[in-house]
Amino acid sequence: MEVDYRTQALKLLPHVCARCAREFEGKRLRELTVHHKDGDHHNNPPDGSNWELLCVYCHENEHARFEDHKSGSEPDGGPKPAKHRPLAGLSELLKKKK
Repeated sequence: MEVDYRTQALKLLPHVCARCAREFEGKRLRELTVHHKDGDHHNNPPDGSNWELLCVYCHENEHARFEDHKSGSEPDGGPKPAKHRPLAGLSELLKKKK
């Protein structure tokens, strides 16, 4: 049986929203979604490099920002991409613990 990319992402990535940094466990794991960084839902590398876990609220916000930008409704050329990455240095910290 082929494992879907959400199952793979939950095995590879910490159960934390990459935007708001809330932690999820147990039944609340269903609130985490897989966001494709490049927007291509067919680009699912096995190492998870095109994925980030976002809670349903942050995921909805990310896609709404993109749609607003496409529609031209933003007066100053649209929103700037979200830059806050609370887990950006996590892999280095985990390597240091080993």
